[in-house]
Amino acid sequence: MSILIDRNTKVITQGITGKTGQYHTRMCRDYANGKAAFVAGVHPKKAGEDFEGIPIFASVRDARAATGATVSVIYVPPAGAAEAIWEAVQAELALVICITEGIPVRDMVVVRDRMRKAGSKTLLLGPNCPGLITPEEIKIGIMPGHIHRKGRIGVVSRSGTLTYEAVAQVTALGLGQSSAVGIGGDPVNGLKHIDVLRLFNDDPETDAVVMIGEIGGTDEEEAAHWVKANMKKPVVGFIAGVTAPAGKRMGHAGAIISGGKGTAQEKLAVMDACGIKVTRDPSEMGSLLKTVL
Repeated sequence: MSILIDRNTKVITQGITGKTGQYHTRMCRDYANGKAAFVAGVHPKKAGEDFEGIPIFASVRDARAATGATVSVIYVPPAGAAEAIWEAVQAELALVICITEGIPVRDMVVVRDRMRKAGSKTLLLGPNCPGLITPEEIKIGIMPGHIHRKGRIGVVSRSGTLTYEAVAQVTALGLGQSSAVGIGGDPVNGLKHIDVLRLFNDDPETDAVVMIGEIGGTDEEEAAHWVKANMKKPVVGFIAGVTAPAGKRMGHAGAIISGGKGTAQEKLAVMDACGIKVTRDPSEMGSLLKTVL
């Protein structure tokens, strides 16, 4: 099994006419079962055209009606990306994956508030995330497919680069991944660690999870408390930013600490107290995982 996506998922690309959208749609389409998975693109002024055989529609609603797609991936530039998310939500897709980086925080606050008030059941991954992959079945996003192998380890991470590092280590150990999910590091986003951990906990073909966080916010601490109370599978954790100075944003927009909250030390301490096996060295994530299996 897997979480969120599998070989039967049908995907719409929002922003398919831009260079980034075209490049990554091509890479994802050519991965495993992707040729059958990527069924439509959206551009309001280019309806009726196509990208390498993938038909383009005027709206997400039109694309869904014509293809039966349930997932979209967004490469729309920052100024229009939040509105693209809302369009996908209005089309009642099951999952929206927003890769776009640099969306104004106010735009995300507005669209998330709209989703809550509408009672939307659409799940949002991102923005500013690498996407997700179920190895050897389907990938949606910008992660390098060749480092992934099918297996029984779940990966969830705020950091794109560290997602790849964890995946490479797990693959090198011969374990492979059930699914790998990059949730993104923006302060206003969709799925959190705790949401993805719930899914992995319920997946009978995931045996353990690697959880990677960053400084800023309290999402990792909340997830750790949930793990202690509910998780039936071992979790290995790492937090990026141990040496980051307080009060300065480091990389991701959400990676800022204030008032002593959100530090790497605090997160690691809570995770450790909740039974998550933690390391302060990212090169040890794989070897630590092996010890808990």
